[in-house]
Amino acid sequence: MAKLINCLMKDGKKSVAEKVVYGALVIIGEKQKDNPLSIFERAIQNIGPRQEVKARRVGGASYQIPSEVRAERRTSLSIRWILEAAASRSNKEYHTFSEKLAAEILDASQNLGSAVKKKDNMQRMAEANRAFAHFRW
Repeated sequence: MAKLINCLMKDGKKSVAEKVVYGALVIIGEKQKDNPLSIFERAIQNIGPRQEVKARRVGGASYQIPSEVRAERRTSLSIRWILEAAASRSNKEYHTFSEKLAAEILDASQNLGSAVKKKDNMQRMAEANRAFAHFRW
């Protein structure tokens, strides 16, 4: 939760970021009967990619080499993707960023939303470039 607040914080205004995150948790608690923190944990687990591709130059050509994602990077990527997806939601349905964040976390906990699509695209890229895995070192 602290990492989410710190990633959301802009210009050192931590209290504003805390209000947004805790407001989103209250909205999640109202919409779902489950614990909002467990829903957030499930969303982080659903979005975290297992593999990613990294560009590596071998003999004058660049290859996209698939590699495993460490647990710490997995959580930081998923938090970053949740915030990006929440920011890109339309302003017509939602009035505050807390509502956007709550909607994105709820979607991610159910394997929906644009953050999950981003994870699926990354997994698909890693799977497609599995033939170049022997270039990894």
